[in-house]
Amino acid sequence: MNPASSAASYKRLEGKVAIITGGASGIGASTVQLFNEHGAKVVIADIQDNLGQTLADKLGENVSYIHCDVSNEEDICNLIDTTVAKYGTLDIMYNNAGICDSAFGRILETTKSDLERVLNVNVVGAFLGAKHAARVMVPQRKGCILFTTSAATSIAGLSSHAYAASKCGVQGLVRNLTAELGQHGIRVNCVSPYAVVTGMPMFEKAHDPALMEMALSGIGNLQGQILKAEGVAKAALYLASDEANYVSGLNLLVDGGYSVVNPSMTKFVESLGQLKK
Repeated sequence: MNPASSAASYKRLEGKVAIITGGASGIGASTVQLFNEHGAKVVIADIQDNLGQTLADKLGENVSYIHCDVSNEEDICNLIDTTVAKYGTLDIMYNNAGICDSAFGRILETTKSDLERVLNVNVVGAFLGAKHAARVMVPQRKGCILFTTSAATSIAGLSSHAYAASKCGVQGLVRNLTAELGQHGIRVNCVSPYAVVTGMPMFEKAHDPALMEMALSGIGNLQGQILKAEGVAKAALYLASDEANYVSGLNLLVDGGYSVVNPSMTKFVESLGQLKK
């Protein structure tokens, strides 16, 4: 057997049932497609009905769409109950849905209503998704709960104050859930990407997304690579798969090392060299 073809045909989520919130677009949509390719039955949960249903129809019978506002507990309950009624179980809950505000780095321009809106979706929505997934997974004594956070959990100045606070809040939730749910055989992890040109208001105005991707890559640490939604989806696939069966409590940074590097001194030394010329 050709090792390459064997690896390509290996389905890492065969027989698994997964819910992906915010699954109609961006990182969520890429993850829906990848999980489906790897054998999972996937439920897309989103408020973008046209996009969500179109994606489900495109991918076939193992993918379905349910309207869900993650900040609404009744919607979350319906999402979980409908999924379990249809498939009999829930193996993976990926709390990916999130929003941001436009007051980048300016606290005086951040309104209380904007802060509450971001926290309601990003933190409350993540909490509710985890809570009601646990309602199913605890009796099963197994399961995987994932979250999308951000490189803003590890380095300051990458986002608005509301967004940073929300994602750091989710990271704290991940740690606490890891402690509690590990006693029931449930793994809890999060994926923290560097900037991805998808769904973010600051990027939506870009006339050429490819140029924006190149610009972000240029100021990143890992040169020669561009982070796309598919790259984040691959990280989520690893965490959801049995290959990560003893991985829990991890904040998996998908940032090319950006959060552990401070190039200021290097740039200063280089500037001194330029002055001597």
